[in-house]
Amino acid sequence: MERVRIMEIGVGLFVAAGLAALFVLAMKVSNLSTYADENDTYRVTARFDNVGGLKVRSPVSVAGVRVGRVAAIDFDNETFEAVVTLAIARRYDRFPVDTSAQIYTAGLLGEQYVGLEPGGAAEVLKEGDEIRLTQSALVLEQIIGQFLYGKAAGGGAP
Repeated sequence: MERVRIMEIGVGLFVAAGLAALFVLAMKVSNLSTYADENDTYRVTARFDNVGGLKVRSPVSVAGVRVGRVAAIDFDNETFEAVVTLAIARRYDRFPVDTSAQIYTAGLLGEQYVGLEPGGAAEVLKEGDEIRLTQSALVLEQIIGQFLYGKAAGGGAP
């Protein structure tokens, strides 16, 4: 009887460890595992024609290094563009004003993020500035549609 009790405790510990591992995995995937203090960031905006599947809290990176997160995504009724607010860590406060922003897709799951490409200007971005050089997300459906339309217009010849 004692042997059965030890086996039950072992199985219970194994299940608890599995649930803890699933919780950690869920936190990593949802980007909730890292929290940046609002006081340690400065905000800049960027306008895009199409943000695709970009979400609030998506990473902002430069050269593969995460430097911030997407703080908000809004729509401008005047210009009909998406306005993305980027919260960048204050320790990365030397981005030139001619920095460009692109929306990229990472990984097999298609998580989207904002990639910054620093320019060469002497003046740097400050709180509330706007990144003017942007490139919208590539929408796979549009690319496939353009390819198929091109094939149909060309008669499908190779």
